[in-house]
Amino acid sequence: MKKLLFLILLTLSNIAVFAQNGTGPEMADVFRSSGKIYVVVAIVVIILAGIAIYLFSIDRRLRKIEKEK
Repeated sequence: MKKLLFLILLTLSNIAVFAQNGTGPEMADVFRSSGKIYVVVAIVVIILAGIAIYLFSIDRRLRKIEKEK
């Protein structure tokens, strides 16, 4: 019963995707034409780099704590 319900849910979500129009992302075209897309990409890269550095620092601290015990 759960599998059937899950299958119906996935089918309905797939239909919703096909219902969207195919004009494309207008915001990306505006950013690209004005040159602001590079600012957006730079901010995303900075945020991802910050998250990666934070995760590596937490990993290093956890290794240090595990070695002490």
